[in-house]
Amino acid sequence: MITIPVARVPFKRRRDTMLRVLGVRLLSRLLVLVCSLSLLSLLFLNRCGFNSIDDVIDTADPITPASEASQREEETKLELERLTAEIRTLKLQILQLTGGPPGHSETMASINSTEIGDCLAARRQVEFAEIAQGLPLNNEYELIAFSHFTISRLYPVDLGLGKRVVEKPIGFKRKDILEAVSKAIDTLNKNISSVAGRYNTEDFLEGLYRVEPTTGTQYEMYFKTKSHEKGLQVLNPGYTKIVMMRPYAPIHFVSVQRQQTKEKELIHIILPLSGRTGTFQSFMDKFVKIGLKNDKRVHLTVVYFGTEGLSEAQAIMSRVLMTRGSGGSNQNLRLLALNETFSRGKGLRVGAERAWNGEGDVLLFMCDVDVVFSARFLDRCRWNTAPGRKVYYPIVFSLYNPHVVYTLQGRKVPPEKDQLVISRDTGFWRDFGYGMTCQYRSDFLRVRGFDEDIVGWGGEDVTLYRKYVRSNIKVIRATDPGIYHIWHPKQAWFVTFEENSIILLAD
Repeated sequence: MITIPVARVPFKRRRDTMLRVLGVRLLSRLLVLVCSLSLLSLLFLNRCGFNSIDDVIDTADPITPASEASQREEETKLELERLTAEIRTLKLQILQLTGGPPGHSETMASINSTEIGDCLAARRQVEFAEIAQGLPLNNEYELIAFSHFTISRLYPVDLGLGKRVVEKPIGFKRKDILEAVSKAIDTLNKNISSVAGRYNTEDFLEGLYRVEPTTGTQYEMYFKTKSHEKGLQVLNPGYTKIVMMRPYAPIHFVSVQRQQTKEKELIHIILPLSGRTGTFQSFMDKFVKIGLKNDKRVHLTVVYFGTEGLSEAQAIMSRVLMTRGSGGSNQNLRLLALNETFSRGKGLRVGAERAWNGEGDVLLFMCDVDVVFSARFLDRCRWNTAPGRKVYYPIVFSLYNPHVVYTLQGRKVPPEKDQLVISRDTGFWRDFGYGMTCQYRSDFLRVRGFDEDIVGWGGEDVTLYRKYVRSNIKVIRATDPGIYHIWHPKQAWFVTFEENSIILLAD
């Protein structure tokens, strides 16, 4: 049986018709709504919009001479910025032509503005840093001291009486030192083809570094100078000093100085003295060994105050002169006697004025009888001084009372030479002392030396130090592992409160 769906066809057509009618009605309503909104918008703009625009136009500020001047100022500022950028570009071209390596043919088109800014910023930091010359400072507290370092040892200055006086550089400190030394070696090896003439880490002697918060890290490194001629051996090759800087950017080369001298610079040691002949005998024993026999380029002037102990001091120096092989003679040993109250400032001034070499300039080392120094310290005395340019103020390692140190350890007090050990248990860096200094006589006289109104000890060294700090002479202030202050009892009578505080610290 077959069923024919006759009734379904009319129903489907009826449904489609109803949908069309509903769609037409909905579309008509939407059109009416859109037209109504458009009409309302036109009415609103006619009443409010155009009047508001007219009001804005009417209330706009008229062009005045002041606004015209401001506009010109803005145009001038833009022109100045354009000219400044052009000057920077020209400066960079000059740097490339004068300081670039041979064969450097990089064009300005290949350098973007960021690289130009970085290069100029690094150069600007080098110029502003106290690295090529000294800068006047307001007081001694503004000066930043150097820390002495080798490949395996670091002698930090910022700890003072802290826990560590010598440490092995590790971590970032070691990485920083190795990178500085490697960069210096690469710079020295430029244009050196022979293998024998190339520098390596074995040629590195020692260095100084310090961090200036506004410019970067400064390095001064010393290398044994190598001969570039094949088969040539030089008995006294001298040293090569290279100055580097990390201006908060990749480390930047500053300068190289090669100084090959036939003889070491003569050092005139000045020693003010009054009494204490036993300590003076010990000083002379060490001076003969280190200064006369080892270094051989030192003169000693002892300025003696008063008559008590004078004959003993003269006898001590006479024994050195008469001892065969001591190296002492009337040409390098001298005693000046002053029948006055002891004044360290006056003693140093008299010794400086009457040093050997007549009216010529000489290198002075102002010393004390309680100090022990090495031959390497004498080299640093020469390296870190230059007439009219720089003076050296080493930070001395001050030893504690050996009877206390070794008794607490349950040991016998060793000989003095075995006490010269840098450790937290044996002493501290005497960062408040400025008495030991190396400087040229011309600089000493130019700043008018010490305050001779100070009687006795203390105070005069700080006054002289402040004079240099406030001048254009560069002050090299660094820890020095080659100079020690031997402990001795202090006499604290008739001193000021400030001096007594220093005595308590030293003891």
